[in-house]
Amino acid sequence: MNFVDPKNSQHRPTGNYAEVLHKIIDDGVCPFCPSHLTKYHKRPLVEKKFWWVTDNMYPYSPVKHHRLLIHKEHISHANELSTEAWMEAQQILNEETERLNIKGGTLIMRFGETRFTGGSVSHLHAHITQSDPDHESYDPKKGLTMRIG
Repeated sequence: MNFVDPKNSQHRPTGNYAEVLHKIIDDGVCPFCPSHLTKYHKRPLVEKKFWWVTDNMYPYSPVKHHRLLIHKEHISHANELSTEAWMEAQQILNEETERLNIKGGTLIMRFGETRFTGGSVSHLHAHITQSDPDHESYDPKKGLTMRIG
């Protein structure tokens, strides 16, 4: 079973993201599971009861903040989340938006089959982003989801 989908990384013009995904496929592991997370993710992690909270290594563009919430247990669909995990995700969203002074942002949860999500990792995770309207490439008509820089 592949835990990542390199087809959904082709739009990323910079970095070695596709290369990393192919290495993960070769290793045959889930990059977001606790026993493999720090091998592939090189940003500091904050551990909560149900989630890891971290900066995205391959942030969307143009963005001021791009945080990831990675469910600690390997699940792939939102319908597998416990009520307690949902509540903790809301608490994390509140904490992160206050800590980072996010006046407006986007919360995206990737779950289920990657061919439907546009994501590249099948392990349930969420993105908290704040765009950067002062960046020269900012266009309010376009979202951050598929614009990687």
